[in-house]
Amino acid sequence: MLRQIGLELARRGHNVTAITANKEKTPPNNYHEVMVDDKKIWEVIGGGRPNVFTMSSISAEKFHDKILWSGGLAFTEVIMNSAPVQKLLASDQKFDLVICEQFFQEAMYILAHKYQAPLALVTTFGNCMRHNIIARNPLQLATVIPEFLDIKHPTSFWGRLRSLYFTVYEFIWWKFWFLEKQEQLVKKYVTNLIEPVPSLYEMQKKASLMLVNSHFSFDGPVAYLPNIVEIGGIHLSKSDGELPDDLKELLDKSSDGVVYMNFGSNVRSSELPLDKKNAFINVFKRLNQTVLWKWEDENLENKPKNLVTRNWLPQKEIFAHPNIKLFISHGGLIGTQEAVFNGIPIIGIPIYADQYNNLLQAVEKGFGKILQYDDINEKYLESIILEVLNNDNYKKKALEISQRFKDRPMTPLDTAMFWLEYLLRNNNAEALKNPALELNWFEYLMLDVYVIVLLFGIIIIYVLLKTMLSIKSVLLSKKVNHDKKKQ
Repeated sequence: MLRQIGLELARRGHNVTAITANKEKTPPNNYHEVMVDDKKIWEVIGGGRPNVFTMSSISAEKFHDKILWSGGLAFTEVIMNSAPVQKLLASDQKFDLVICEQFFQEAMYILAHKYQAPLALVTTFGNCMRHNIIARNPLQLATVIPEFLDIKHPTSFWGRLRSLYFTVYEFIWWKFWFLEKQEQLVKKYVTNLIEPVPSLYEMQKKASLMLVNSHFSFDGPVAYLPNIVEIGGIHLSKSDGELPDDLKELLDKSSDGVVYMNFGSNVRSSELPLDKKNAFINVFKRLNQTVLWKWEDENLENKPKNLVTRNWLPQKEIFAHPNIKLFISHGGLIGTQEAVFNGIPIIGIPIYADQYNNLLQAVEKGFGKILQYDDINEKYLESIILEVLNNDNYKKKALEISQRFKDRPMTPLDTAMFWLEYLLRNNNAEALKNPALELNWFEYLMLDVYVIVLLFGIIIIYVLLKTMLSIKSVLLSKKVNHDKKKQ
């Protein structure tokens, strides 16, 4: 997703330097790569690669603790400690704009201060609750789920309570513990900064722009400030690949359609336990459709004739083929957006992070089903696959959402380019920011006003009660005197 931004800026004539682990085959001449080690998360956090399917039952809190916090710190240090990055930092090169991914690598924000340039942030995962709090964007906790929290019934009382708790939990740990660790990496690896050096929290608070990987057609409508812009599906704006001839021939000949199964790069189908693997194989062999499955091992025993396996598959190009009838996925956002773009129904098996939320959107929109990992068995798997394949409503709804996802005044890539170049043209985005950033937290929340209103209300009620009691006392006194006269 992110590579499209740098490459398109270069195509438009900008001189682009990208810190990356993924080398481009034929980049433009004005696209310069600062290469860092291509490490996997299991390498940097230590302990070896687990069977990722075992993570399907861990809580969001534990996922943050074991993966996001530790992985984010370790990845940041890999980047900042790399020789090419240190060489760049030691050079006298200047930049007019710094674009950083917003994903637990906040130390990189310091480059915006080093180069005295506007800071633009990009999320690969969609809405960012932490940034909403910092930028004073409306939280909308009753309808907007924190990005890495799975809630089966988000609008129920317990769902909303869980959402509130997790938002507070994550923000406190992030601000007062994780950012401190990122600050230490800045001090360790970036020297000779212009004083005073702002905190990373202040840098994110004053970020000029946030590009979020979402779109209301799929993710649902959310209130955003002008400098928080949706660019969901940006990696689908330009096609730069074609199907290999053998795959094209296979898909072309599959007159009954194709079921495509892929759990992405981190979740490996080959790690499925034997009983669940056999459940898939036994169901697949009874289908009329061809089944194309990303299977990472060389061999797969008892493979039926209609099942084709590869250890890597060009997903974007496969989705564009008209014979794809169903996508069986783990619910990662990039793959889900690719299915949405091409109008393909989804059966999702969420494992961690935002996957359940992505699939929940597909279910609520009517073109997807959620299959919990623990519920995988042959009978239920077959029933859910046949339901989606044989019920035309899933395909109809998928095409409706696809149409809405594509129906925009500009492509997601053009939208991103407009706002990034806006920063270059204007050198800042102060007019786009919430003026509430100048207020402290109790002023922003109107607590001082509410307290005064409450005090006035209490005083008025007190005066009214005292007046009523005084009147009552006078009336009672007169009644007593009147009764005495009668006697």
